[in-house]
Amino acid sequence: MAEPFKTILIIDDDKDIVQTIKGNLTLDGYGVISSHLGRQGIEMARTGQPDLILLDLNLPDMDGILICEILRKSFDVPIIMLTARDTLSDKVLGLKSGADDYIVKPFEYLELSARITAIFSRVDRSLVKEKQAFGHLEINYKKRQISIRGQIVKLTKTEFQLLELFVSHPDKSLSRDFIEKQIWWDSQLYSQSRALDVHIQRLRKKIEQTPETPDLIVTITGVGYKFKSR
Repeated sequence: MAEPFKTILIIDDDKDIVQTIKGNLTLDGYGVISSHLGRQGIEMARTGQPDLILLDLNLPDMDGILICEILRKSFDVPIIMLTARDTLSDKVLGLKSGADDYIVKPFEYLELSARITAIFSRVDRSLVKEKQAFGHLEINYKKRQISIRGQIVKLTKTEFQLLELFVSHPDKSLSRDFIEKQIWWDSQLYSQSRALDVHIQRLRKKIEQTPETPDLIVTITGVGYKFKSR
């Protein structure tokens, strides 16, 4: 069951889909508000202060990508896109516009529920501690930034999500598949590429004293990676 007092805003012009999702979310313990129009949805985000937004890309008055960009500039709230657009370029564009996740219609509610739970779990983990230190590395979850020996180091969104995932599972070997699903979900985008390795290499260069022989994020041969907390 969801924690109480978490509110989800649905922006979708398909009334049947909204009703179905709303009913299931309510049963799961969430508060739900909804809009069938983009402009009204933006205003409801301002007044309702939701904890998460489900955003359709095909709306009658505004394009969903534009709505996502407006929401991202104004609010630090997770956004999951719901859309029938299933091409790779649409998914990439959606994620670049600021969405945290992307799910293609039609979908099973259990899949949507799992993604919502995963996002809230990441958010809740960041609220447990405002700051956390590992040797020369300090993580500020509230500001979503890190510092190395007191100097702020800029991470990309994906790099911070990777680091946040690693420190939430200290000293545990995480498989490549697990990491990819937690960060990206969409296996079509990343499972057949070396994107994960590239992002980890870049992250190591920013946080490790010697990236070639890392002390924090170590490779577990045949498995994936592990974050060494000590």
